[in-house]
Amino acid sequence: MSKKFIFTSLTLFVVLLVTTMVCFAFTLLTKEQALKEVFWSGAEIESESVELTGETLENIKKRLGGSLVYEQQGSESAKVAEKHTVEFNFGLKDGKKRGVAIIDTEPGKWGPVEFITAMDIKGTVKRVKVMAYQEQRGRPIAMSSFMNQYRGKSSRSFLEVGKDITGISGATISSRAATFAVKKAIVIYEEVYLRK
Repeated sequence: MSKKFIFTSLTLFVVLLVTTMVCFAFTLLTKEQALKEVFWSGAEIESESVELTGETLENIKKRLGGSLVYEQQGSESAKVAEKHTVEFNFGLKDGKKRGVAIIDTEPGKWGPVEFITAMDIKGTVKRVKVMAYQEQRGRPIAMSSFMNQYRGKSSRSFLEVGKDITGISGATISSRAATFAVKKAIVIYEEVYLRK
């Protein structure tokens, strides 16, 4: 065998190995598409950015276990920076706020996962969608059968995988990150708007 043949074979093997290990990013919904999907037809959208500071930020972190980002203890997951600015997307009907949606990014096993959580004006979850992900095994979290579990959840719900949310086998981190994103949306909305 020639050195060129061995080099070419090894190069091909390495390329194939790397491509099978690479996770692909999937964008399922743009922001505009996601807002259309979680609100009613013809909803007017009004967005408002709020900086989380002081006592409000402390209360939110306390209710979420100390962090604004899902952290899996003892396991490697993608890193996502903590953000203190939240955009509230209100769905208006006849000029009145009828619902709110929050877009959030949480760390999955292979990369960030972007979610949108829509609630009624009282903070009860109506719809949750995955907008983008980079998961290899966590793809089933984007399915309606998983996301529909969050409908009707509120701050009075456990919102814990294994209690009131059935996780996906082989996608534990993704299941828990999704549940954290929903809980975070509820808590932030309550602390910023409902406790005024």
